[in-house]
Amino acid sequence: MERLRLIIWHEYKTIVGKKSFIVMTLLIPFLIVLVGAIPVLFAYLNDAGDTHVERYAVLDESGGYGSALKNSDNYEFVLISSPAGGSNARELYSKTTSLTGVVVIPRDVAESHDVSIYSEETLSNASVSHIEKMLSDTLTAAKISGYNIAGLDKILEESNVAVSGNSVVWDSEGNEQRSSAGAAMIIGMVLAMVTYMFVLSYGAMIMNSVVEEKTNRIVEVIVSSCKPIELMLGKIIGVGLVGLTQFALWSILIGAITVTITIIGGGAALASGVTPDSLPSGAQAADPTAMAELAQIIGGIDFAKILFNFVLYFIGGYLLYASLFAGFGSAVDQASDASQFTLPVILLMVVALYAGIACIENPNGPMAVWCSIIPFTSPVVMMVRLPYDVPLWQQALSIVLLFATALAATWFAACVYRTGILLYGKKRSFGDLFRWTVGRF
Repeated sequence: MERLRLIIWHEYKTIVGKKSFIVMTLLIPFLIVLVGAIPVLFAYLNDAGDTHVERYAVLDESGGYGSALKNSDNYEFVLISSPAGGSNARELYSKTTSLTGVVVIPRDVAESHDVSIYSEETLSNASVSHIEKMLSDTLTAAKISGYNIAGLDKILEESNVAVSGNSVVWDSEGNEQRSSAGAAMIIGMVLAMVTYMFVLSYGAMIMNSVVEEKTNRIVEVIVSSCKPIELMLGKIIGVGLVGLTQFALWSILIGAITVTITIIGGGAALASGVTPDSLPSGAQAADPTAMAELAQIIGGIDFAKILFNFVLYFIGGYLLYASLFAGFGSAVDQASDASQFTLPVILLMVVALYAGIACIENPNGPMAVWCSIIPFTSPVVMMVRLPYDVPLWQQALSIVLLFATALAATWFAACVYRTGILLYGKKRSFGDLFRWTVGRF
């Protein structure tokens, strides 16, 4: 145990003490926040700085629907009721300066529901959608009025009812608690992605470390003073502690950055004289009832249970895959030769991720249940299912099978590691690994 403790501490200290680890640990939370903020910032800058006006000529062959295209801040329409002198769209475009395009409304637009927009450059989707919406609304209104039923448009408008489903769950004491399928989905996918990335990245880190020590012949010196199994377990546990440390630091930093941005944003708004009453109606602060419902939804999520299970599944999944990576790394002389062994392992992780994505819509379906129990997919898929209150027996069975398989994988990796770590000069196959394992009996 003393030798194992020294190996764990050496691996942990070596990785944590690297400048690259410190830089990435501090930088990635800012990058995550920045990646989330960039689309919002770009959308705001794109709208705020958009002073370009698109100008269209409208050839209204129908004689009644051209007036539906109204001018706005970014669009200007020039209505031409009848093409004079047989002018077509191309001639009109060439004769008129500063024209973005020509909209041709055919005579049978009420039946065909098609219009043509001519231009020399490809129009943006926003421009086409803007024209489509205005004409669609006008044609719809004309269609309704054509039935000659008094007040039909108002009847249809009032008949358009949208039902809002509120998810309410009972706790163990029978009390009602608001929940949200959307919040559960987001939490599940975030945890699944974190598990997938951490297990894969740190498993690959172990394999690269094993291959590097074997290539540099350092391992020959190390195994002279400790057993190969101690060296392998020391690497696995040490790198695993690095992963948990990094995850804890990222959680703290992301939380601190989010709180800081919120405080600075609120202070800047107050300093500039912006108040809820001064905002447009669509941008005013949410009413207290909505905020209370949001707080109730968040309060209804058992974060302690989710975090506890996340740690369990992270440890189990990490031990399972890291053992395989360590064992396969010991069987090769170069990292490039390890692809034949690691490809099936990586494919298993990819299958687990896609299974988790597929289970979002039906977290209690047969595929979701089985994939959350099978050890090679459960670390990812169970993260998706956890916010939906998985039955206790399924969690217990899943955890038992996961750790039992992780121990079996560790034993298999130890057999491979014990033999392969000192072998050089020949490419190995799965048959060799199987013989090394069977030879233990």
